Order: sequence, then structure tokens, then C-alpha cells
Amino acid sequence: MIFLVRHGEAAASWGDHPDPGLSELGQKQAEAVADILVKAGARSAICSPMLRCRETALPFEQRMGLVAQVVPEVSEIDTPYDVEDRVTWLRTLMAGDWTGGSHDFVAWRTKMLDFVSGLPDQTVVFSHFVAINALVGLIAQDPRVVVFRPGHCSVTRLNRENGLLSVAEYGSESATRVL
Repeated sequence: MIFLVRHGEAAASWGDHPDPGLSELGQKQAEAVADILVKAGARSAICSPMLRCRETALPFEQRMGLVAQVVPEVSEIDTPYDVEDRVTWLRTLMAGDWTGGSHDFVAWRTKMLDFVSGLPDQTVVFSHFVAINALVGLIAQDPRVVVFRPGHCSVTRLNRENGLLSVAEYGSESATRVL
């Protein structure tokens, strides 16, 4: 079992801050998900380098007496260099599928899946809305950018059988607006 955890609620919107930490509610969500992960048998952690993911991982790290490995492979999708309005770009991306658009994100998704596939069972991956959707979409062969709407600190569970990952359970969902 691999656990994909979306970060807690951020202290600033995606359009207002490139790398916000967690809000007060986000910190409470991180505490609650840490308890869920410990009870589920999670033993190790991988984390996006983004601050909101690092702060989400912290309560789990403290409970387990470990430090999550910070890796760029599970970070949020990069905004293309030529984009001036990040919010409009992300809204457009999320409304489409991975086959359209002028930017090619196939390599990003494939690299992320290859990395996550190589993780040992009982690993938690603290990541992001689009990254989690990219993974589960690739696993399920669903071309949509948004396959589901993981809520803050939702836990999506992946099974491994014969070396291949499958989605065992999607995390809890909530409305996510790009601001």
C-alpha cells in the first residue's frame, strides 16, 4: 500500500503566493491525517519540496521519529515559463486532459509514476492536487487532468500487485477552487 496525501489547507491562495505554508486549519488537518496514517501502518514518508507539503508531513514525522525524504518528483506541476497569468493557466489545464495544450507534461507524469512505483509499501507521499490526479489518472489510464477532487489531507490508497500499482481507494473529496 502506498498512501498519497494532499497537503493541508494553505495559508495563501495559489495565485497569491508561489509557496505558502499551512493555515491554522491546515495545521489541524495535518495533525489529524498523521494519526490516520500511523493507524493505517504507514512507516516511511516522501514529500514534495513545497512548504505546504513539508508542514503537512511534520506531524507524521514527529509521531514516527523520522524525516520525510524531500524529492522534486512528487512536487506540484510547474507553471510553464511563458505563462503570465498562473490562475487562468491552471484553470484551463484542470478543465482539459493531458493530451491537449501546447505544453507536454507526459514526461513529468511518467517520471512521477516511475518514482512512486519504486517506493516500498507503507510509504506516504505528501503531494498536491494536480500531482495526485496525474498519478491516479496515469494508473487508471484516464486522460483527464482532474480525475477526482482530493480534499486537503485526504488519503488516496494505492495497491501493488505483480509490480503494478492500482487505485484501491480515492481520498475524500471537496470542492477545490483555483484562486
